[in-house]
Amino acid sequence: MATIELSDALLVKDYVAGNEKALEILIKRHQSRIYGFIFSKIGDTDISNDIFQDTFIKVIKTLKNDSYNEEGKFLPWVMRIAHNLIIDHFRRNKKMPMFRETEAFSIFSIMSDDSPNIENQIITDQVENDVRKLLDALPEDQKEVLMMRMYQDMSFKEISEITGVSINTSLGRMRYALMNLRKVIDKHQIVLTN
Repeated sequence: MATIELSDALLVKDYVAGNEKALEILIKRHQSRIYGFIFSKIGDTDISNDIFQDTFIKVIKTLKNDSYNEEGKFLPWVMRIAHNLIIDHFRRNKKMPMFRETEAFSIFSIMSDDSPNIENQIITDQVENDVRKLLDALPEDQKEVLMMRMYQDMSFKEISEITGVSINTSLGRMRYALMNLRKVIDKHQIVLTN
């Protein structure tokens, strides 16, 4: 006998209406993808488990408060919550990743004196100057999106809200900006390295 699989949207409605089993089905349905995503960014089982649990605590609170807008995008919504919690974790724990000494890896191989000498500073200044000139050559709308994305670390959603255009338009402008930069760099054989 074939079983009918309820959509995420119906399960969310059932859960909001009081059916606790519906949430259990949703969690089981998506737990491997959500947990896998979290673990791929964190790399630690205990912390990944904590973030996974915190993700579903937020999901439950949002659903219970009737603040969830169903657009048929339950999984992307949960993934966005998980992503934000991962970012929060890294902001709270601004630590260097732990390195273990092995035959293939020695901590001394990555340690170096990074204090800039005069030559490196001149090269860095020249590269920054070249990049500024390249950016100035871009059309204003492309330059604006590129600056917001690369230098202000804004999401495309934030960029679209600030510029008053759709997310797709923002993505398109970024794409064209990068293509135009590549053309200029290739045409003039510019080397951006320090």
